[in-house]
Amino acid sequence: MLRSMYSGISGMKGFQTKLDVIGNNIANVNTIGFKASRVMFSDILSQTISGVTAPVDGVGGINPQQVGLGSAVMAIDTIHTAGSAMTTNVATDLRINGDGFFAVIANEDQEVPYLTRAGNFTVDAIGQLVNGDGMRVLSSDGDPIVLDEDITAFRISATGEIISILADGTTENTGIFIGVVKVTNPAGLEKIGGNLYQMTTNANPEGELELGQAGDPELGTGTIISGQLEMSNVDLTTEFTEMIVAQRGFQANSRIITTSDEILQEVVNLKR
Repeated sequence: MLRSMYSGISGMKGFQTKLDVIGNNIANVNTIGFKASRVMFSDILSQTISGVTAPVDGVGGINPQQVGLGSAVMAIDTIHTAGSAMTTNVATDLRINGDGFFAVIANEDQEVPYLTRAGNFTVDAIGQLVNGDGMRVLSSDGDPIVLDEDITAFRISATGEIISILADGTTENTGIFIGVVKVTNPAGLEKIGGNLYQMTTNANPEGELELGQAGDPELGTGTIISGQLEMSNVDLTTEFTEMIVAQRGFQANSRIITTSDEILQEVVNLKR
């Protein structure tokens, strides 16, 4: 069987995966905190027809003769560049200006919190700071943030501290800081849906997770901006351009299969 047919099949599979990733990026163009992905290809092991010979006794060397066997998906990377800011003027809408992630937990038994860049938080009926799915936001101490019942209004500073506003208009520091996590290799995080990431051993050494305060130069987590949300970093211009490239690549590989089939048909017809 012709090697070109299998090469065309591998190319079609690769570009189909690329179209799947592009489709997911475009679907999440308005998802807050979403990070786009990209597909990287690599060639498959080549078949050697003849090997290398070195130049010797005045005779020149000969290069290897190899036939490639197609392409494969090498990696699907998550691009963690910052998304654009959307101003909402809601005090509990938070955006991290720099690196870092918010930490949330679904229940008390969860040992390792989930990470997220989506800062659309609200305060529930008992004063807990939660995300849209009811997961509780952790403080820099690793505890769920619960506001005192006496706090009727508050603002959040650039360091993530919740500052209460008293009835006479004066302010008072609560000492509660919104926890921020620095990740050494954000691309190593695992997406689990719901704008959440799960820590892995390739994101931080041994999967460790250290909560800290925003604005800490040693931790390098950036600052927190209240009243803003981070939008998706998907660039539609790039995505549609890559979609055209993937579409044409898929068509070209399908043409390879068609041509290989025609050649095989000619071989069969030799018997007639």
